[in-house]
Amino acid sequence: MSRRQPRGPRLPAWTATLTWKAAVFITVMCCALAALLGALVHVSVTNQTVGQARDRALSHLDEVTERYEAGDRLGPGAGVDPVGLPSRLRELAVSGQRGTMVAAHESRPTMWAAGPADGGRAIAVQVDYAQGARTIDGLDRAILGSSVLAIGATLLVGAFAVTRVTRRLHQTAQVARRISAGDLDARVEDPHARPDDTGFPRHQDEVAAVAGALDTMASTLQGKLLSEQRFTADVAHELRTPLTGLHAAAELLPPGRPTELVRDRVAALRTLTEDLLEISRLDAKSEAVDLDAHHLAPLAERVVRSSGEGTELVVVRDVCVDTDRRRLERVLGNLVTNAHKHGRSPVVVTVDGPVVSVRDHGDGYPEYLVEHGPQRFRTEGTSKGTSKGHGLGLTIALGQAAVLGARLTFSNAADGGAVATLRLPYETTGDGEETGAAHDGT
Repeated sequence: MSRRQPRGPRLPAWTATLTWKAAVFITVMCCALAALLGALVHVSVTNQTVGQARDRALSHLDEVTERYEAGDRLGPGAGVDPVGLPSRLRELAVSGQRGTMVAAHESRPTMWAAGPADGGRAIAVQVDYAQGARTIDGLDRAILGSSVLAIGATLLVGAFAVTRVTRRLHQTAQVARRISAGDLDARVEDPHARPDDTGFPRHQDEVAAVAGALDTMASTLQGKLLSEQRFTADVAHELRTPLTGLHAAAELLPPGRPTELVRDRVAALRTLTEDLLEISRLDAKSEAVDLDAHHLAPLAERVVRSSGEGTELVVVRDVCVDTDRRRLERVLGNLVTNAHKHGRSPVVVTVDGPVVSVRDHGDGYPEYLVEHGPQRFRTEGTSKGTSKGHGLGLTIALGQAAVLGARLTFSNAADGGAVATLRLPYETTGDGEETGAAHDGT
């Protein structure tokens, strides 16, 4: 059996934002550039300062060597094998070569220059290098300070520029989420995406192009949906008049099996037409709730009685909620009807506080319905004992639940069967009392 390797510590979620990544990138690049430029300036100035001190020391060494060979007094800062002469420089001078070296002498930076003398000794001079060392130290501090200021200024300017871009992207993402939630009137309306006074598009950046494309997509989608809604409403409305006449004519037919078939088909067609009209009203968001206080257990009991045999009611806990009784019965009735039509008995309606569930014991909902919700007229198999087809019943139930401010979800039980769960709006007051409240779905 393979064992999972323990994961390391995870970074906070805000580190995944574009602003944070851009800030890190700008900081790293500024630090790298400052370090490179600082190193170049430091090396250049150090070489120049050391070179000048070396030239002075070698020139002084030439003078002292001439005095030594003439037998004159060497003067201050010069001598043969003086105290403090670096051993490496002395070895170089004893070998017959001249050289220079910066070393500390009596706690002060000193430039040494040494050359060969008779008797295997070294003649050397020392030049004060404190001023040069201070110059280099001051330069290093100036480079560090200016680098910090430059990095800070660049980071602020870069963060400001990136924040403006990310703010626009965030606004575009919010509008996209609103559109996906059903608000087809939402638009980004990025000012950079608007045409100028001549009617031609401005010079758009990439964010403006995305915002403009999203607005165009939303407008096109809204137009198509409105066209479909008008078509559905018009078709359903136009069908009502001939169906009324057809129903009246069917009632005049003589009794018999053909008459029963005609009446049955006319009734099914009238039900379909009414469902289409109800869906068109839900799509237009023209429905308004009629709120009143109702206990869920008696309401669910009425739905169970009207559904006929094969439906069981289980009340775990009854509560009183403010809701629209007619719409709630419509939702539960559609769920129970769908369970009987596409599932298997027994169908169990359970009331547990503000949560009402309807479960059958069939094969369960198809995967697309569990993941994406019911889709109009989509069916997958129509044989008895399956839960593949759903027609318009579940679509209407979902729409009416939204009008009530309730949440309707679909799932499959672990031991088989489809489960529809309706969660009504319900709140608990501060003193422990529970209250129910439905929201206006207009």
